[in-house]
Order: sequence, then C-alpha cells, then structure tokens
Amino acid sequence: MSNPRSGGTDSGLISHGVIVVVLSIFLLLYPKFRTHSFRLIIVILASTLIYLLFFLYPNTASNLILISLIPTISILLFDEKLFYFSLILNTVLLGFSIIYIYLEDWEAIYPLLTGDIVGSIVNFIGSQVIQCFAFYLTSIRIKNQQVYYEQMKHSERLKTTGELAAAVAHEIRNPLTVVKGYLQMYKQDQSFDTDKREKFTLLIEELNTAEQVISELLSLSKPLKNKETEKINVETSLHSVTDLLQSYGLLNENKINVSVEGTCTITINKMEFHQLLVNIIKNAIEASSSGNPINIFAGRKRSYVEIKVSDVGQGMSAKELELVGTPFYSLKEKGTGLGIMICNQIVANYNGTIKFESNKGHGTTVRICFPYKK
Repeated sequence: MSNPRSGGTDSGLISHGVIVVVLSIFLLLYPKFRTHSFRLIIVILASTLIYLLFFLYPNTASNLILISLIPTISILLFDEKLFYFSLILNTVLLGFSIIYIYLEDWEAIYPLLTGDIVGSIVNFIGSQVIQCFAFYLTSIRIKNQQVYYEQMKHSERLKTTGELAAAVAHEIRNPLTVVKGYLQMYKQDQSFDTDKREKFTLLIEELNTAEQVISELLSLSKPLKNKETEKINVETSLHSVTDLLQSYGLLNENKINVSVEGTCTITINKMEFHQLLVNIIKNAIEASSSGNPINIFAGRKRSYVEIKVSDVGQGMSAKELELVGTPFYSLKEKGTGLGIMICNQIVANYNGTIKFESNKGHGTTVRICFPYKK
C-alpha cells in the first residue's frame, strides 16, 4: 500500500526510518548485552517508534492497538521493574497525547480515537489490566521453573556425589585403616623420641579427618530404605543436642539459647534428626564471633513445625549463599562442604524444607520446616 509521506524529504518519515534502524541494531545486540539498561533503551525506542507512527499516520487503526501493547515488550524481556515502568509511561504518554489532540483541535484527524473517547479509554485500560494478568501468570510460571531447575541441580549434585562415594569410599577407607594402625603402633613405640611421636599424633589426626570425609560421603550414598521413623518431640531433641554442644560453644564463649513454643512433634528417624541438628548448630557456633549467642527457636507454623537457628557471625554474601550445599564448597578452613548436603538430603527425605538467610557481617539464620505430626 502507498505511504502518504513517501517520495520526498519528509522529516517524519526520516525520523521513522532512523528509529527503526537504531531499534533493530539494539535488538540484534541484545543477546550479547542482556542488562537492565539495555532492555530499558529497547522499551524507550519501541515506545518512541509506536507513538511516532501514531502521530505520522493518524488514520491507521493498528496504531492504537500497538500503543495498548507497549507493556508486552517488557513481558517478552521478563523484567518486572521495566514492566511497571512501561505501564506507567504508556498511560502518561497516551494521556498527554489525548490532551494534545484536543488542544490542537485534531479530533477530525483522529476519528478512531475521538469518535468514542470514553470507549477508547475503557478499551485501553482493559488491555493494560489483561497484560498485568498475563505478566503475573508468566512470572509465576517462570519462578516455578527456576525452583524446579534448582531442585534438579541439587538432585544432580546428590546423585553425582553418591556415585562418587559408592565408587571410591570403601577403596580409600581400607588402606587408611592400615596406615592408621601402623601409626598408632609407632606412636606407642618408646624407641621413637617425643618429637617423632608428636608427628605421629598429627598424622593420625589428619587420617581421622580423611575418615570423617569418607563417612560423610558414605552417608550420602546410603539408601533411605528400612530406616525406622518415630514420633519425635522437637523440644526434647533440641535440648539433647544443645546439651551435647554447649561445652563446644563455651570454648568460644558462645552460649546456646533454646526457645520452644507449644507442642512440636514430627515423624523422622531420630539418629538422622540429631545429625541434622548437630551439623546446623555446630556450623552456627563455628561461624560466630566470640561472645555472641546462638539462638534456637521452634514452634508451630500452620501444618508445619519450624526450627530456626540464628547466629551473629560473619554471614555470607549472596554469591556464597548460592553455593551453600555444593559438594566440597565450604567457608571453613577444614570444611568439606558435605555436611550441608547431608542436611539437605535428610530434610528432603522427610518432605521438609531448609532455607538459609544471611547477610555479610550480620550473621545467618537457618529455617528448617517439617510436617507437624499429632
């Protein structure tokens, strides 16, 4: 179809062409520069192009449809802040455009808009509401996919670590046991001087550390079958574990405070539950500065029992928090990173959830939830 502005040096047509070229370049470059600023420029350029078309070609009905669909660009780019920005920007621009048309007495030039101004405004508002609803549904679906992806990554980590444990743990433990036995024998041999016997003690301690790593690997590879579960009183278990760790905490002047509200009972394997609590509380003690308390709270939360362990320690950055539970990733000097993996596995085996909340320099809070059992 013919363009009424073609065939000359029309400034509007030139502006139209320039914006199309610039917008096309930005769209082509977007896969390499997926930043918020880049997306903002794309939305502004697209909005400018659509409003320019609206004023250059007043009799084209599709321009009103394009104006109504401007926020859809942000939905395609999936940027929540940008979506609300484009929604507000579009409403303001259309409002000013309508006022400008009436001030310039251009009602006759825009019959599709001014012929039924109330209906046009209602249609515009309706289209924006529909896009808000579409964005809401899209964001929920994408967030659910992200959660599913994280769960898949975690399952893959457990699977990989379990396969590694099954393949090498037993083969490593046997020679370690032999070496450890000879070192213990040499340690007791009085023919060696004191200095050498102290070195044997150091070697034995390092072998104990290696055996601990192997034990953790083996616990990851053990199947859940035939593990006895029982109804556990969370308050009793917490006091039992904290009594055990109280002396460990006092070495660094870290007092463990326990608070339980109501009756909190869950169904779980008692040994695994104690292992979970020991790992989490011990981590809190080791992360805390001298003199800071470890606060443990348990209580009912709807149909779940929530256990919250908080410390006022060094905390973790967002990047460090993301890596928590990764095999062999640990912030401790002699940590293996397997303890949190074991905790994650125990919680998942009993339909629970575990969440880490932390800020660098402000401590960490671990929230563990299990289904409540009457």
